[in-house]
Amino acid sequence: MKKLLLYICLLLCSAAQAQHTIFLDKGRIEFEKRQNIHSLLDEMLSGEESASWREMQKKQMPKFKTSYFDLYFSGNITYYKPGREVEDNFKQREWPAEENIIYTDLGQQHSISQKKVFDKLFLQDDSTRNIRWKITDETRKIAGFDCRRANAVIMDSIYVVAFYTDGIVTPGGPESFTGLPGMILGLALPHEHVTWFATKVLVDEVKPESLKPSVKGNRVSNTGLKDVITKALKDWGDYGKVYLKSILL
Repeated sequence: MKKLLLYICLLLCSAAQAQHTIFLDKGRIEFEKRQNIHSLLDEMLSGEESASWREMQKKQMPKFKTSYFDLYFSGNITYYKPGREVEDNFKQREWPAEENIIYTDLGQQHSISQKKVFDKLFLQDDSTRNIRWKITDETRKIAGFDCRRANAVIMDSIYVVAFYTDGIVTPGGPESFTGLPGMILGLALPHEHVTWFATKVLVDEVKPESLKPSVKGNRVSNTGLKDVITKALKDWGDYGKVYLKSILL
């Protein structure tokens, strides 16, 4: 009888705990994007002849640039767009990927990204990136959610560290990063000097009309956009290489 009562108590406790477990499939996430501008300048202006110009630029700019993006999600649809503005950013030069708007249908593995390349708009219309993630045992808490670390390499050489939570069942993430068993709330590209981390997760109402892909821009595939930018920046040296990687992320 005592064993039976103990077993019943354990079942009731498990049931009570399950009732308080929340699995979100709709809402809004604010991501803080931080770029190490000084490190980017070192890569863009790496030659000896650029040393004085590079150091002058560093003195005029803060080491880090912070910007915010919102990721709306509902079921298998995500919509990533620029969020609240940071006043100090108006004093800085324009950097690539600052105005990206990315619609992703995770069920269909299809993505439409509106990207501004200098003064032109492009619609990068293609399948979602296939990322071969390796999930680890490392964990950390981000925006109140327990997250697990996963690592990957994209575009042949770009090392990626991601932290995802299964508390948000939509398997999306910032920019074009997807493919983990839950939402990516933290993302770092150490060698590209940029990170995205969620600052808050809000259970906002997400209206269907707010989750529609952009329609303005020249429609290209992933390969097509890469070809266009590579051709335009062929004589830009290291600056062109850094710009290309930033746009294609």
